[in-house]
Amino acid sequence: MLVDGKWSEAWRPVQSTDAKGGFVRQISSFRNWVTPDGAAGPTGGGGFRAETDRYHLYAAFGCPWATRILIARQLKRLEDAVSVAIVEPAMTDQGWRFGDYPGADRDAVNGATYLHEIYTLADPHFTGRATVPALWDKERRTIVNNESADLLRMFNSGFGALADTSIDLCPADLRAAIDALNAEVYGSLNNGVYRAGFATSQVAYEEAFVAVFATLDTLERRLERGPWLMGDRLTEADIRLFVTLARFDAAYNGLFKCNLRRIADHANLSAYLARLIAIPAFRDTFSLDHIKGGYYSIKALNPAGIVPLGPELGWAPG
Repeated sequence: MLVDGKWSEAWRPVQSTDAKGGFVRQISSFRNWVTPDGAAGPTGGGGFRAETDRYHLYAAFGCPWATRILIARQLKRLEDAVSVAIVEPAMTDQGWRFGDYPGADRDAVNGATYLHEIYTLADPHFTGRATVPALWDKERRTIVNNESADLLRMFNSGFGALADTSIDLCPADLRAAIDALNAEVYGSLNNGVYRAGFATSQVAYEEAFVAVFATLDTLERRLERGPWLMGDRLTEADIRLFVTLARFDAAYNGLFKCNLRRIADHANLSAYLARLIAIPAFRDTFSLDHIKGGYYSIKALNPAGIVPLGPELGWAPG
């Protein structure tokens, strides 16, 4: 991680734990918003007006939080407005790295080798983990926001007429229901798999494990009502769930010890994944190679670095 702008130690997945030995996720540090007129958003300050080719997204195909934003960027047809750089899948001792691995990019905007260099460009005294996604402002030369929940909403409505306004991922009449479901799924499943995988005590692991599968059971029943989580409308709730389900059998089931059942053992969840992956924005941003290459490079969980050949995913293309 970075301490006062200097890389201080080899990257490790867990920086903090709670009293039970449970995984504690770092709070995002940059919380400004792009808005159509440059006015301040729900957090942070103003001055980040929606403009073509002003913003650059740093992301990873292997990271579920970053893939949320890649999906939204394509659904909202913002590819020409917001450029992107994808890091290599394997986590190095200095964290995320840019390079020539298939599907990854060099950093054409700032010429960085490692993502942490972007953070020190934004704040020379930054202390914390350098994470994706991170939205960079080429004009002000700073990170606008590195919180995926904010960026998902920002890509939906913050770019105004630059985006496809026919698609609304968080419609006003569903916002309260979306917020409630997001909170439930995040705590017990999106972050719950990490709480299981990075637990440092049996009690913390078991608590997280039980919550993961209770939530999967609830979602399996919910999907009997319609094709999407909110019935017949695709929303950001589906994006947030997809990125976790898509990684479950390949990484969380084995490496993170969430092995009671696979997603393949849930008929409704499997069919749901098949419906989502048929949508180009989901299919084009899904890379099983990057997912496995990223998770199985975590030395704390897989010291030998061996990447499994499986699994076969019945819902995934190719």
